[in-house]
Amino acid sequence: MFGATGSGDTSGFGGLVRAQATAGSSERPYGSYFDDLADDLERAYPDFADAIERVLVDRGELTLFIKRARLEEVARILRDTPSLRFEMCLGVNGVHYPDEVGRELHAVYPLLSITNNRRVRLEVAMPDSDPHLPSLVEVWAGNNWHERETYDMFGIIFDGHPGLTRILMPDDWPGHPQRKDYPLGGIPIEYKGATVPAPSERRTYR
Repeated sequence: MFGATGSGDTSGFGGLVRAQATAGSSERPYGSYFDDLADDLERAYPDFADAIERVLVDRGELTLFIKRARLEEVARILRDTPSLRFEMCLGVNGVHYPDEVGRELHAVYPLLSITNNRRVRLEVAMPDSDPHLPSLVEVWAGNNWHERETYDMFGIIFDGHPGLTRILMPDDWPGHPQRKDYPLGGIPIEYKGATVPAPSERRTYR
């Protein structure tokens, strides 16, 4: 692992590449409270089947893959339906899958129902060429800074956000640093008077 040299990789993993397999939809019964949650959502939202791309149960967690045009509708149903009551969204995380053509960017929303002590995750995919999603700040106000961070790091544009500007990087920073196509290295970092070399200029791991 740490003995590979000559790859230009300074992470210590020597250019390690691991293929990812995309899991298909899970079949009923899902187990736990997941079936009740899906039933309640279907009853509250007649267009459930058309809005959901697939349902995945993996490692004891339920993920609903939502069509991006229906994201805000589904979010409001999950928040406002008494039997669901997902009052809290724990933010939004970006993910970049450059090999998933037409679905390179993903946004992941972990939701929590304090009332019912339940969790569910929403995931939405979009193409790199059209990285737009509806903002959920009007549904969960706490998403404001999380959407700004995801925009800053991944370039996902949240339409309707009240002030979508960078939150970590300077306003004129080029690119989005957590994308996998972002160049590693070439930018020295100043830290309390000292300079940390760019990753491409650091020593290799042996």
